[in-house]
Amino acid sequence: QVHLVESGGGLVQPGGSLRLSCAASGSIFSINYMGWYGQAPGKQRELVATISSGGTTLYADSVKGRFTISRDNAKNTVYLQMNSLKPEDTAVYYCNAQARTTAWARSRDYWGQGTQVTVSS
Repeated sequence: QVHLVESGGGLVQPGGSLRLSCAASGSIFSINYMGWYGQAPGKQRELVATISSGGTTLYADSVKGRFTISRDNAKNTVYLQMNSLKPEDTAVYYCNAQARTTAWARSRDYWGQGTQVTVSS
């Protein structure tokens, strides 16, 4: 099993910044993509940003230029630097990892428990 633990959420004023972290632990053979997904109240979970093991990134249009995803492969940790936050960024942010537990296991998705980000004055 792979466990993901997020941290760094909270309440911030519009225009402010937050940094989310997500550490993966457990029986990890390899992790391909890691990423962040956001789920606003009453809405479906949506992609915010992903990063491959090689550092290739992908962002939702709504966060381009404001959010930066990064990763420390040695620590199996992914970060999301969130700048110029807007009220519409308010959501529960979930960490995702596509990981294998052994060399012969199929890659599967693992999810963290989520961390609340609230942008409000």
